[in-house]
Amino acid sequence: MKTIDQDILNQELSVMQNCRICPRNCGADRFSDKLGYCKSDAGIHISSICSHRGEEPVISGKNGICNIFFSHCNLQCIFCQNHQISYNHIPTSKKWRPEEVIGSIINLLDEGCMNVGFVSPSHFIPQMKFIIRQLRQHGRNPVFVYNTNAFDTIETIAGLESKVDVYLPDFKYADKELSRKYSDAARYPEFALKAIKEMYRQKGSSLHLNEDGIAESGLIIRHLVLPGHVQNSLDVLRLIADEISVNVHISLMSQYHPTVNVKGRVPLNRELYVEEYQQVVDEFHALGFRKGWIQELESSTHYNPDFRKEHPFE
Repeated sequence: MKTIDQDILNQELSVMQNCRICPRNCGADRFSDKLGYCKSDAGIHISSICSHRGEEPVISGKNGICNIFFSHCNLQCIFCQNHQISYNHIPTSKKWRPEEVIGSIINLLDEGCMNVGFVSPSHFIPQMKFIIRQLRQHGRNPVFVYNTNAFDTIETIAGLESKVDVYLPDFKYADKELSRKYSDAARYPEFALKAIKEMYRQKGSSLHLNEDGIAESGLIIRHLVLPGHVQNSLDVLRLIADEISVNVHISLMSQYHPTVNVKGRVPLNRELYVEEYQQVVDEFHALGFRKGWIQELESSTHYNPDFRKEHPFE
């Protein structure tokens, strides 16, 4: 394997001396002990690098996607299924050496993964850019997928135009009070809409597939329907229709599953009702969306990772 270019890594990480890469705009020096909102330093903190078959079919393919799960998050969703690694009050996961990261990814590519996905990367953009550059320097050109909560700045997304092939953002909320209450981010709807508009500017509404049916370029907007909050979902779909396009691909998710952290918190302490999800599906069609994926309600038990395991999804 080729050596890792430490100078390039240092160059990418230099912005973390005054970190403003996400909408939190902390200005933290992540090379010091005075960390910002995400409580993450300038290292490469990854909870898991594994193949994952649970994404949309055009993302996973038959061999799965090589997903890189970063530690911590710039949102703190109280219902997060990845809470074992995403909550900022817990210690960050293992700090990886650059050569370990590249080697692990290449091993999974050699085993058949065609895509590399960066999961919750918004607070680790410099590290992500470095990984992409190093893989390309090693002669590897997989499809790079940016799997984000969409709490990103326009400037960050614009800087990824030549690096990311497929954008896979969540659009969680249209309701700023819900986003404040559940994710500690009252301005989420504003930033998410602007960020996804920039993704749309770059990729448009077409999803380009290769001969194996794997997405090579494009945009897929995900939305998780929350129990008791149908109106928020209807408003998210209307925002996308009015402000972006009804021609984009939508992944309308019914997989919500209450974790231990929402025990006793009505209505998040239950699974989604059939009639709730159906209302959102009906609005999806009524607005004119035709591209995307609808989930079975039984999927709520299929997406509960355990990051204490070597492979969280097995």
